[in-house]
Amino acid sequence: MQSSAHRLRDVEQHHPLLGGEEELEGTPPGDGERVWFIQDGCGMVCAFMTWFLVLYADFVVTFVMLLPSKNFWYSLINGVAFNCLAVLALTSHLRTMLTDPGAVPKGNATKEYMDSLQLKPGEVIYKCPKCCSIKPERAHHCSICKRCIRKMDHHCPWVNNCVGENNQRFFVLFTMYIALISTHALILSGFQFFTCVKVQWSECSDFSPPVAVMLMIFLCLEGLLFLTFTAVMFGTQIHSICNDETEIERLKNEKPTWERRVRWEGMKTVFGGQPSLLWINPFAGLRLRRLLMTRTRRGGPEFSV
Repeated sequence: MQSSAHRLRDVEQHHPLLGGEEELEGTPPGDGERVWFIQDGCGMVCAFMTWFLVLYADFVVTFVMLLPSKNFWYSLINGVAFNCLAVLALTSHLRTMLTDPGAVPKGNATKEYMDSLQLKPGEVIYKCPKCCSIKPERAHHCSICKRCIRKMDHHCPWVNNCVGENNQRFFVLFTMYIALISTHALILSGFQFFTCVKVQWSECSDFSPPVAVMLMIFLCLEGLLFLTFTAVMFGTQIHSICNDETEIERLKNEKPTWERRVRWEGMKTVFGGQPSLLWINPFAGLRLRRLLMTRTRRGGPEFSV
């Protein structure tokens, strides 16, 4: 199977040969055309908790603070703004979780496939011993997804998926919108406490004072925790994109063997095209009709549509 032109090495660490832009047989079609879901217990619990906490925050903001308010425009403007941000955050979460992050096809390390690459004499290709895949440049194996992922940044249990080449944009949007709604919730909570101290608590909310206070205290703790976490993650992701370096590459101190696309070039590569409102739109590229008409296939730790 091996020859001087086709040398196959079983290594876990990625090495250059195939570019991330090259299409391999079995790779997913364009963005938004394939649903991907990892069947990991811890990840599914974390994803459920994420939705529960966002919906809890929406409940407290809407029913405890805004609807009882006597100021119609205050309630309307803040209610619309908060719920729109919540929808964008949850949509970004879904797109991150259900988008193939850039998985390399399983079992493509065959003699026929290597022959089809038309390698030059002396070129070396590398095989992942865990999923029997030829590893493209900058790909790493994820032990949870059980696949090699192109430009893998890290595996995030809160989105039950790897953050990689195809879904990094949605993960950045998720962290940004969660940070925004956390900030909004904290501001509304502070204003609510300040207002209710000046009047009777019974006039400030439809809930009893102890219940309202407990709900708002928990919301403030949640908001502080989420704001800290997502703001740090958002900054880290933007820094990685602008330096064209994934978190794994940074931690391993890997020397770049690829042409770096830094700053705006990196941003345009991840978010697509010139700066526009589409950059912050998690619905962009979503083809719901195609997803609903596609048959589900199961296999391994994930199922794909």
